[in-house]
Amino acid sequence: MTDVRFPTSKTLDGSDAMNPEPDYSAAYVTICTDDPDHPAGHALAFTTGRGNDIQVRAIEALSDLVVGRHVEDVCADLGGLSRALVHDPQFRWLGPEKGVIHMAAGAVVNAAWDLAARRANLPLWQYMSQLSPEQLVDCVDFRYLSDALTPQQALELLKRAHDGRAEREAHLLATGYPAYTTTPGWLGYSDEKLARLAAEAVKDGFRQIKLKVGADVEDDVRRMRIAREVVGPEIRVAVDANQRWDVAEAIEWMSRLAPYDPWWIEEPTFPDDVLAHAAIRRAVAPIKVATGEHGANRVMFKQMLQAGAIDVLQLDAARVAGVNENIAILLLAAQYETPVCPHAGGVGLCEMVQHLSMFDYVAVSGTTQDRVIEYVDHLHEHFTAPVRIRNGHYVTPTVPGGGGQMLVDSVNTHRFPDGPVWSGYDPLSSAAPQTSTD
Repeated sequence: MTDVRFPTSKTLDGSDAMNPEPDYSAAYVTICTDDPDHPAGHALAFTTGRGNDIQVRAIEALSDLVVGRHVEDVCADLGGLSRALVHDPQFRWLGPEKGVIHMAAGAVVNAAWDLAARRANLPLWQYMSQLSPEQLVDCVDFRYLSDALTPQQALELLKRAHDGRAEREAHLLATGYPAYTTTPGWLGYSDEKLARLAAEAVKDGFRQIKLKVGADVEDDVRRMRIAREVVGPEIRVAVDANQRWDVAEAIEWMSRLAPYDPWWIEEPTFPDDVLAHAAIRRAVAPIKVATGEHGANRVMFKQMLQAGAIDVLQLDAARVAGVNENIAILLLAAQYETPVCPHAGGVGLCEMVQHLSMFDYVAVSGTTQDRVIEYVDHLHEHFTAPVRIRNGHYVTPTVPGGGGQMLVDSVNTHRFPDGPVWSGYDPLSSAAPQTSTD
């Protein structure tokens, strides 16, 4: 368990209306085994800065529930491991099934899936896709879901998608998975940088970009106008308020941006407020409402779908309790015929979440229609299998595992508080350390 942090506040990468100076961070988990052929599984919980102090300790607290288990038993029953971590009665009290302890469970669960995929010598998306419908259903905790999705309905969804798996897998390997980019749109960037990066995104084959909004409406109107002029009418431009608004403010703000044809408004208000999202969705249509990167658990996604509160579901690889809960969320989205466009960026989220979308295409929804994975062009160089983008698509990974393994040198250099990048830096200061590492 290692606290790894990057001084992204120095360049304002990741800056938005609610997070003006983030230092992207990872509570980095390694599950070691005594198997010399497949020694470890890797994953992380994504945080920003001082929040990593708490996240690291939450993961450490779960270690006694994992250490000492037989690796064959863990990999053969990943659903059982997930339930043991999520439903431990004393840790569950801290949620239940939400917040820091739930994210900690997700990091451990994701590391176990990474280990299982490595032992099978398969990338995680392919390992998951090759499980039978019955095995996948066994991975899911259906408690609290049965009014929206029963195990039998989930089994039927998976069986319906089963016949075309091989063809879709071949297509995925040949063409990759559609992406959109947030790289041009960070709130701290100048107009000139926004215009340059937006033009580069179109040249690189992206058919959608995203801008951060919510700090100043006049600034947002200007930036949206610049982006639309640069990319033209055929490229989708989404906007993301990062939970900044109340309902009336969201509706009014979006009315100012509507002339520039925004594709969706992401996280317009508090992430747990189902009724507020539903009200905003009704008012801003045909602009779509997207949310989910801060969705605490499968129950929140269930309610959003039941209430007709969202047009686009944005799951996150590291926010909920890992792969198992994200399988449940993908099945819910398929049941309600709602496209999934995952949140990524951050530290390692692109590397990890691509596997979930690719699994969804091959084994669950069977389509990429109106589905794109977020892409942000930073911090990939710190991973052993960094994502690759070609012509606006994620290149399908073929390296075994779930993508969350970091380079040893990167971990050592950015380890907090004693890594060279952070040496001599006061973590309570608002100024990022001066370094050329990133």
